[in-house]
Amino acid sequence: METENKKILLVEDDPNFGTVLKDYLAMNDYDVTHAKNGMEGFEKFKKGDFDLCILDVMMPYKDGFTLAKEIREKNKEVPIIFLTAKALKEDVLKGYKVGADDYLNKPFDSEVLLMKIKAIIQRKATDTVADSKEFEFKIGGFFLNSRLRFLTYNKENPVKLSPKENDLLRLLALHKNDLMPRELALTKIWRDDNYFTSRSMDVYIAKLRKYLSKDDDVEIINIHGEGFRLVVKSEVEH
Repeated sequence: METENKKILLVEDDPNFGTVLKDYLAMNDYDVTHAKNGMEGFEKFKKGDFDLCILDVMMPYKDGFTLAKEIREKNKEVPIIFLTAKALKEDVLKGYKVGADDYLNKPFDSEVLLMKIKAIIQRKATDTVADSKEFEFKIGGFFLNSRLRFLTYNKENPVKLSPKENDLLRLLALHKNDLMPRELALTKIWRDDNYFTSRSMDVYIAKLRKYLSKDDDVEIINIHGEGFRLVVKSEVEH
């Protein structure tokens, strides 16, 4: 996932730590706006369009929890990471209740923060794809109408897919010629990510491969440990 031009709002009242963190994130290609307290943070949030917010919990004028609530009232989707010097369970729970995506205790490894930011931004991006309203797809010689659950090959009679077959093929089609992460399918379709649902998904992938075998141009490739790619060979640049 490209980090370039991703905009981060950093709200941190410690001027030294805030400046160091802002510079570190900027070095990693993020566009960072730094606010020095909760009130200033909310003013800057209202004026900007941010991909992620990093909020210190303990701040003068307005703490991180209050700021997060205000941000959530304006935007339910923007990811929020809390920074806290107190590793109290009550604080962590309070943070998640107001809609935090993650939590970091100070002092923390800056590389861990980077990994968390990347993972959250990537997850939001794939969620956006999965939540799209698109329901008609051309897959090589196939046509999928995911609203009616019909898969049609050329002029043949359509095959009626089961709900899970349909959801899985739609998700693959949304990521056509790109990686569909295994976790995304498990959480979106099965609402659960464990060994048994994972085995169940493999069974459905096998069923879909059987349907799609009529077209040599279409293939579902297993990307080990990552997920699957629905490839239409004629559309992939060599």
